[in-house]
Amino acid sequence: MKKDFFWRVSLIVIATVLSIIFYLPSTGLNKSLPEWLQKYGIVLGLDLQGGVHLVYEVDGDTAVDVTIERIASSLTNIFKEKKIEAEAGKAGSDIVVVSEDTDIIDTVTSEFPNIELSSQSEGRLVFSLRDGEADRIKNFALDQALETIRNRVDQFGVAEPTIHKQSDNEIVIQLPGVKDTRRAIDLVGKTAILEFKLLDDESPVAAQLPGTILPDQEEETLKQFAGQIPEGDEILFGREVHKDTGVETKRVYLLKRQTLMTGEFLTEARVNIDQRYNEPYVSISFDATGAKLFEQITANNVKKRLAIVLDDNVYSAPVIQEKIAGGNAQISGSFTMQEARDLAIVLRSGSLPAPLKMLQNVTVGPSLGRDSINAGINAGIIAGLLVILFMIFYYRMSGVIADFALVLNIVFLIGVLSAFNATLTLPGIAGIILAIGMAVDSNVLMFERIREELRLGKTPRAAIDSGYDKAFWTIFDSHVTTLITAIVLFQFGTGPIKGFAVTLGWGVFINLFTALIGTKTVFDLISSKWEMKKLSI
Repeated sequence: MKKDFFWRVSLIVIATVLSIIFYLPSTGLNKSLPEWLQKYGIVLGLDLQGGVHLVYEVDGDTAVDVTIERIASSLTNIFKEKKIEAEAGKAGSDIVVVSEDTDIIDTVTSEFPNIELSSQSEGRLVFSLRDGEADRIKNFALDQALETIRNRVDQFGVAEPTIHKQSDNEIVIQLPGVKDTRRAIDLVGKTAILEFKLLDDESPVAAQLPGTILPDQEEETLKQFAGQIPEGDEILFGREVHKDTGVETKRVYLLKRQTLMTGEFLTEARVNIDQRYNEPYVSISFDATGAKLFEQITANNVKKRLAIVLDDNVYSAPVIQEKIAGGNAQISGSFTMQEARDLAIVLRSGSLPAPLKMLQNVTVGPSLGRDSINAGINAGIIAGLLVILFMIFYYRMSGVIADFALVLNIVFLIGVLSAFNATLTLPGIAGIILAIGMAVDSNVLMFERIREELRLGKTPRAAIDSGYDKAFWTIFDSHVTTLITAIVLFQFGTGPIKGFAVTLGWGVFINLFTALIGTKTVFDLISSKWEMKKLSI
């Protein structure tokens, strides 16, 4: 018996025990296990445990328009600060600067090097984005939207979500185990543009507006006052829920269009409870720049109402009683605790750089996932039994040893997937079934080599050693090429393909171990106990 025999036996025993231990959290025993062990186990993918599959299109054109508007607004502020007689505004996809001073061109291009002068006439300068700048903005919007959605989903508490880009302007989101589909969609797709605007209570139109309306009367109200809204104003609505009846209504507000401050200065958003009314509200904090700006806004508008607007919905419009220093504010409204938490999540994760358009919404029910699991298990059992019976029929006692390696292969593979909290998908089950075939394929190569050595007249012990030595590199090369394929699939594939690549890749590693070490150990054990005069192969 070789010196390393006991080390090989110990390695197999330890690997088997660890595989079983790591798999236990995936069984019904999970709650009775130690806390440190409960975090392990196999995570079922969307197609097995159910959930939501969403495909969104990022509106890159809107991101470009927003950038142009922002540049025009910034230029206006710069002109005021530098006391330059000029006005800037957005005209289509261009920025128009009205000024008699032609030297202003250098000021504009130095402040914003991503735009250039496209045309010029008396008192009118037209600037447009430089070549490739629009594409850069769209690509950046896609990347930023991807990161924002990922932050929101992480805070939503979904285990093993799949979020990735698809084509030039699409994002695919898979949320396994999510049952509240509507909440997930609202949380992911909310633009979350936070704005602070003043109400125009001094306008005669404000006195004519109805106090509250029903939710389906918004469009009718907008049409009724379409020709009366003062220039620079807009009508927005705020949701209210009656405490006793639970009836939802909409409060009508007349606001100034100018945004005094946005949520870009936001650093924190958290849920608190109002001690007076026992209702949740969202407390927000600003950075140093935002705190200073918010203090200026409140100081200049005491006794006026300041509306807190999120995605064109007015959440609250309190009267500014005094200057507010410290950079803190609160958003109150008819919130449930869940609504307040979701609002805090979207504010913390930041606003989306552009609106999202839903292209696909597929909900996979848990019953369909259970059917997939059962079908996969049945397929695996049938495939395994057929392989086991064939190996015993064709290779006799050596086939039994190969079947032992097959069982080890499956045990180790499930143990590794559990240890790394791998996500098991339907293609992943297919990868496990493929690993079953690969597990015996290596043994077939070795057994045929052993048969050749026996025909040459070698003893069973010598034939086994020679067969393993000669088949080693053939088996190793075939597994390396398969492993390369699995790595490429994992690197460039999406959710289901990655699931297949994970099980295939680990199957290759484990198969090398069980085929070259597992079966060889069994042969060594048999030869150490009994004198092998004839090999059943």
